[in-house]
Amino acid sequence: MEKYRSLIILSSILIVYFLLDVLIPFGGLVLYPIKLFVTFLHEFGHAFGAFVTGGDVVSLQVNADGSGVTWTSGGSRAITIMGGYLGSALFGNLLLYLGIRKPGATKITMITIAILMNICALIWFSSAFNLIFIILFSVALFFISRLEKISRYVLMFLGGAAVLHIISDFNVGPSSDLEAYEQVMGLTDTMWMYIWLVIVLVMTFFNVRKIIKNEQ
Repeated sequence: MEKYRSLIILSSILIVYFLLDVLIPFGGLVLYPIKLFVTFLHEFGHAFGAFVTGGDVVSLQVNADGSGVTWTSGGSRAITIMGGYLGSALFGNLLLYLGIRKPGATKITMITIAILMNICALIWFSSAFNLIFIILFSVALFFISRLEKISRYVLMFLGGAAVLHIISDFNVGPSSDLEAYEQVMGLTDTMWMYIWLVIVLVMTFFNVRKIIKNEQ
């Protein structure tokens, strides 16, 4: 049983996410803050893409309806746009890996996320809701990080739920990122939609493979 522990955890995350998202009444309320967190990861991906390519971030916003927007200037527009979807998938996979394979890093990971979210909210302030959500979520992460027995499972579920939500929400346009990417890089938004989805699926496959392989 111990040999298949990671596979059982991954399967459990998939089942719980599906139950909450589809079958359990009001399960969406449980997933709501997680989906807002995924939106934050998406917008942070845009901001990170702009930052590492020499651009500036004007504001980062997470809205109550689960949407978000990040205003940037300068930098590589192609990397900035792509950073939203692919960046959030990368961050989600990283959290999933750390939660399952690096339990000793759980506390520092959650505290780092909390600090990062607060820094983003303060320096890229955009709305009262954005600020309140980020502060409340980061405070929750801080206190959960102190609960050794459950913090690891929370981090696992955050990472797993983030990846599942990103994959299921692959149609990130055409009125947003995909349409903008079409204008910058050519090809159609539909083509880019499936290219990005394939990249995320391959990324997730190799991450899951590494998680399971390391246990054997």
